[in-house]
Amino acid sequence: MSTAVFLQVRMGSSRLPGKALLSLGRLTLFEWCLRSLREVRADVHAVLTDSASRSALLPYTDREGWDLYVGDPEDVLDRFTQAAMHYGVQSLLRATGDNPFVSAHLAELNLRALEEGGWDLFAYQMAPLGVGTEAVRADALKLAWESHPDAYEREHVTPFIYHNPELFRVGRPTVPPVYFGPQERVTVDTPEDLKRLQELVDQNGWSPPLDTARLIEALRG
Repeated sequence: MSTAVFLQVRMGSSRLPGKALLSLGRLTLFEWCLRSLREVRADVHAVLTDSASRSALLPYTDREGWDLYVGDPEDVLDRFTQAAMHYGVQSLLRATGDNPFVSAHLAELNLRALEEGGWDLFAYQMAPLGVGTEAVRADALKLAWESHPDAYEREHVTPFIYHNPELFRVGRPTVPPVYFGPQERVTVDTPEDLKRLQELVDQNGWSPPLDTARLIEALRG
């Protein structure tokens, strides 16, 4: 089964403009994501963005060995569906540029469970917000795309699948205990979020890819 890691990123964040290229330690948030997810075994590693962000992101994807795919700026479900058809993959991992501490190991567990369990979507739950990903079958994504989802479902890619359990098999088990931490948050949505992650990086000397068990240990103090 051919697989892809698709990282959705664009420069137009309303709350934190240009977020992807803000600094976290010696790297940008974008570089953290690229280097972490590069560890996930897949046939394709591609950043999915829009035309307005392409020129800013391309030097980084070229340097880190990722493809760059340009799609619809608002309809992210369309962007993912078209990318899956473009690369001819059967399953894909969805990750977002908000999450520099994304877990490559959990991502691989999601992909493995998707392929071995016959799921349409599989995503471990109850890890810290910002380390998780979703594994999705390309044909399930296409069915969602063809089913006239609403604007929210198009923007956020997978809600149509969650909202229609009669059409899709969705696996959402609790993470293994070593990754359990639902009360913790390491996503970047605001300047305060970024400042907190910067403090963690400075205190611990971290660089990507980051071991999630170590991260949780540090968050718990």
